[in-house]
Amino acid sequence: MRYVFDTTGRLRRRPHFEATELDDICEDTVASFLRQRYGEVRYPMLTNDLVVLLESRAQTLDLYADLSDEGVDVEGVTYFRAGGKPDVAIASILSEERWRENRLRTTLSHELAHVLLHGHLWGVEAETLALLPDASEAPPPAPARCFRGRILAARQTDWMEWQAGFGCGALLMPGRELRVVLAPHLEGVAPTEGEAEAQPMIAVVQQAFGVSADAARVRLLERGYLARQSTLPAY
Repeated sequence: MRYVFDTTGRLRRRPHFEATELDDICEDTVASFLRQRYGEVRYPMLTNDLVVLLESRAQTLDLYADLSDEGVDVEGVTYFRAGGKPDVAIASILSEERWRENRLRTTLSHELAHVLLHGHLWGVEAETLALLPDASEAPPPAPARCFRGRILAARQTDWMEWQAGFGCGALLMPGRELRVVLAPHLEGVAPTEGEAEAQPMIAVVQQAFGVSADAARVRLLERGYLARQSTLPAY
């Protein structure tokens, strides 16, 4: 990881991670937690495990939050705190309706990624690395509002949301275990996401890690196990 100029203006400098670094951070975090909790690493990670892990890393976690004031389709928010751990809020509808469990799992993982990757930026590290503007002039840290359509994948121009989206997949579907699960499907050229050969790969990842087809597809694309479907030019 290295620090680069932050073109979004959130910070003076912001962290830049290679994808392999994000994978390692997320997998090490999950594996360490599961070993401590169960004496072994096993998947799929339970939803309650995600809750307990997030509670251990955040200042507070509200699973039944009213986020209507945060904007349309906001399902999770991480409120960064100067000098302390972040507070996390999850839209109540995700916890109250069991059929939304996959969305609850991805939202919990997305917010956990924010906490792991970004929470420290408003703490001691900000003071030592001059990441923030002058404290007397800077506004309070802006919350990370996570919209339904961008939980899994955001544009790379929004570095914070892109990192959290990648981290979401890496926490739920850790890289080394993902490769083990996919081993029987990794001969030859990676199929494109729309080909019939992609469907068994998506299905086996869904089953192994307890995720939606969309979450599995995005993760396989990010890791290069699937190729993006090319689009024809418009005439």
